Amino acid sequence: MASVREMLQRDPVYTPVVGAVRALFAAQGTRFKITGAHHVPQQGPAVMMINHTGYFDFMYAGWAALPAGRLVRFMAKESIFRNAVAGPLMRGMRHISVDRSAGAGAYADALRALRAGEIIGIFPEATISMSFEPKAFKSGAVRMAQETGAPILPVAIWGSQRVWTKALPKRLGRHHVPVGITVGPPVHVGPQDDVVEVTARIRETMIAMLHELQEVYPAWPVEERRLLPQRLGGTAPSPEEAARLEAELRAKGRTQDPVAVDPAPGAPAVGGPRGTASTGTGGRHRS
Repeated sequence: MASVREMLQRDPVYTPVVGAVRALFAAQGTRFKITGAHHVPQQGPAVMMINHTGYFDFMYAGWAALPAGRLVRFMAKESIFRNAVAGPLMRGMRHISVDRSAGAGAYADALRALRAGEIIGIFPEATISMSFEPKAFKSGAVRMAQETGAPILPVAIWGSQRVWTKALPKRLGRHHVPVGITVGPPVHVGPQDDVVEVTARIRETMIAMLHELQEVYPAWPVEERRLLPQRLGGTAPSPEEAARLEAELRAKGRTQDPVAVDPAPGAPAVGGPRGTASTGTGGRHRS
C-alpha cells in the first residue's frame, strides 16, 4: 500500500483533497461500515461500478479504496470542469471530463487511464435514482473492462441519500448518518462475453449487495421516510413515478448531476423499474 508521502508525490492535488474530505466526514460524524475493501487491488486497473442515491456517493466509493492506497478517477460531466473553483481541482485529481454530446472522447480517455493502471469510477445508472432503487444500467463500464482486461468492482452504497440527494434539502452539518459500503469480489469480463448479459448479471449482484446493506442498516427515522423506498415502507417515489419526475426535471434543465455519467457511445440500458428486485426487508422506518 502506498504511503502518504508516495501518494502526495504521485497526486499532489488529490491527496490534500482526501485530507479535507476526511475532516469533513469527521465533522459530520458520518458512521461508515465498509465491507469488502480487500477486493480493491493495491495496484493495477479496475472499473468501479457504483449504485447512485446521493451526491456524496463518489466520495463514499473513493473512501472504500483508500485502505488499499488507491485513488479513484471518476467520470464527471464536462460542465463541472468549467467551474472556476472545481475545474482546476477536477483536472488536478485527473478525473475524466464527459461531454454527453460527444462521449467517445471521454470513453477513450477512460481506456487510456485503465491501461495506465488507474481505477475508474462509474455510475452505470447515469443519474441519481429518485426512487432509491437501482435504475437501468448502461453497459459502458462493462465494455471498458472487456476492452482493457480490467476487473469490475461492484460497489453498493446505502444511506447516502440521507445526507444529500436530488431535489431534497441537504444535511451538511453534524448528522451522524450511518453509511454502509460494500465492495464485491472482482468480476472479469472475457473477450467473447456478451456485454449486455454481463451488465445485467452485475446489476443483479449489486441489487443483492444493496439489500444486504439494507438488512443490517439501523432503524430508519420516521421523519425521513421520504428517503426510503416504498419496498421498505418508505414514501419515496416508485421507480415509475421517479422516472416521470426525472423527465420533468430534465425538461426544466434541473438534472445537473455532476459525476453520474456513463460515456460509452450507444451503450444500451439494462434493467429498469420492471427489473428491480423486490427482496430485502431491512432498513425499515421506525413505527
